[in-house]
Amino acid sequence: MSDPTTRAASLLKGHRDSIDRLDAILVYTLAERFKHTQAVGRLKAEHDLPPSDPMREASQIERLQRMALDADLDPEFAKKFLSFIISEVIRHHEQLQK
Repeated sequence: MSDPTTRAASLLKGHRDSIDRLDAILVYTLAERFKHTQAVGRLKAEHDLPPSDPMREASQIERLQRMALDADLDPEFAKKFLSFIISEVIRHHEQLQK
């Protein structure tokens, strides 16, 4: 029979390894997302379109909140997370229009 402290340490390491892998996935996924939003920003700048699309943003937030519910994630957290990302995207789009 193994020592409970050793077992707990092993379980903790396993969880932390998973968290590290998921953090990497998040970072690389966000980088890929921003590559696409940068392309959108360049298109908007080239065609003199506004940097923000409030209807699209609202629909994306609603969509993410539904997905969060399905994934058993706090939808308010999902809304805050996407709102932060959208604000960064808009900031980038505004810079491209200067």
